[in-house]
Amino acid sequence: MWLFLTSKSYFIDSFQVLSTEASLDKERVTDGLLNEFLATIENAPDSNVKVYCAYIDKMCKAGNLSAASQMLQILNDKNIAVSPDVYNLILVEASQKNDIVLSCLIFKKLLLSCKTASAKSCLKFAQAFSKVNDCVELLRFIKEVSEISCSSTSSFINKIIFAFAKSGQKDKALLIFDHLKSHNYSLDLITYNIVLDILGRTGRVDEMLDVFASMKETGFVPDTVSYNTMINGLRKVGRLDMCIVYFKEMHENGNEPDLLTYTAMIEIFGRTGNADESLKFFREMKLKGILPSIYNYRSLIQNLSKRGKVELATELLEEMNSSSTCLARPEDFKQKRRQRIT
Repeated sequence: MWLFLTSKSYFIDSFQVLSTEASLDKERVTDGLLNEFLATIENAPDSNVKVYCAYIDKMCKAGNLSAASQMLQILNDKNIAVSPDVYNLILVEASQKNDIVLSCLIFKKLLLSCKTASAKSCLKFAQAFSKVNDCVELLRFIKEVSEISCSSTSSFINKIIFAFAKSGQKDKALLIFDHLKSHNYSLDLITYNIVLDILGRTGRVDEMLDVFASMKETGFVPDTVSYNTMINGLRKVGRLDMCIVYFKEMHENGNEPDLLTYTAMIEIFGRTGNADESLKFFREMKLKGILPSIYNYRSLIQNLSKRGKVELATELLEEMNSSSTCLARPEDFKQKRRQRIT
């Protein structure tokens, strides 16, 4: 027993020594980096900014984010401009450690330095909140930084809402929207289209219908993106009658259907067994010069075959095979799914 306790104590002591040595080594590395960084600023202040950024990158990789933030502050104090990529370096590491305080600090510094933030920076910031349930501080901070980014508030808000949705935090994205809307912040049509898309993708169509109505009451005129989002959201939950209503409204308001619109309508009428109406939309699309996709052909061929219209299905199959190089590509669907957020 005594031997066992002695051995156990030995291993514990050895482990503590190793841990202490590793901690000291890490401290020596970070101290060395910081001293080199300060010496470079002191002795060669006109050095290429990339040199300073390399030190911050090394400090991030060494795991000392506090020192990396300190380096960034020194550069800011000396009016040495750095690119958003440097802020993103620290944001990435902070989000991986779920360090909300540091993420907020760095994101605020980024906005103070350039008054805006890219979609990439907003995404890195949003990812830090993935394991946070209390949204009080988040809403307070979003309100604060929205005021900093006042030169393009709606653009900034759009990036933030989109970033939270893209990082899998759709409820937080919607919470931010509701909060800013209730405080009369500057929202635009793109903001509403993003929120409609979030609600449609999550099957919350009743809320989507309410937001669409609210958008029109606020004075925004829905565009093709708005209607496509509504039609596709309703289509996914089987509200096909409502899809037809919004397609008619879209047409009456002078919005031109595009590839996404026609694809949805072809599928909707195919689902209801109305192959003739699907074919009508398909032909109308081609007359307007919109290239059909292989998906459009396959949907029509399948539905026509089910209705016993084998000859017509065969004709479409031959047409599809002969025009394979003149079909819509996947990116043709993506480019109009929403207005671009950069």
